[in-house]
Amino acid sequence: MAEHVHVLRLGLSACLDREPDIQVVAALSHGDGLAAEVAELRPAVAVIDIDLPGPAGSTGVAHLRELTAECSVVMLADRGDPMGVRRALAVDPLGLLSRQAPADVLMRVVRQVAVGRPVIDPELAGTARAVEENPLTPRELEVLRIAANGATTAEIAARLSLSVKTVRNHLSSAITRIAARNRIDAIRIASERAWL
Repeated sequence: MAEHVHVLRLGLSACLDREPDIQVVAALSHGDGLAAEVAELRPAVAVIDIDLPGPAGSTGVAHLRELTAECSVVMLADRGDPMGVRRALAVDPLGLLSRQAPADVLMRVVRQVAVGRPVIDPELAGTARAVEENPLTPRELEVLRIAANGATTAEIAARLSLSVKTVRNHLSSAITRIAARNRIDAIRIASERAWL
């Protein structure tokens, strides 16, 4: 079990551990120790929150894919977070479940995944499909993210080790690509569509 919210991690671990056929062998709050724990303890199933801090969460999708070879993975994501659901699906887990699902549903999913049956919450799959495809390049997104925090063109250039002209070109390209009126409108559109 790898969940960053303390109360949720304790509650889910306790619910799962009460089942006679399920044993929680570790409960982690950070992704740093996840690979080592999986290698050492060899669990049949790892239940992992997509927002887990460290390399196993949202920043470590490729790392998590490696874990799917070691054990079956059930990813937890929020129904209201389409990009989080997409990141979870990118891990190619055997199970994908809403964080809001009742404990008995989690137990059923863990049991099914343990015997190799895939279980993807249809609501979460629908949430991921509802997200409009992001047309922005990774660099355009990076520039917009920094701009969204109020940085000037010169500050963005300094932070990314780019020229001011290159930053302006990235901003202009992003504005054009998503048919925004200006930088502020581009940030608004990208935020509303969960691209940032």
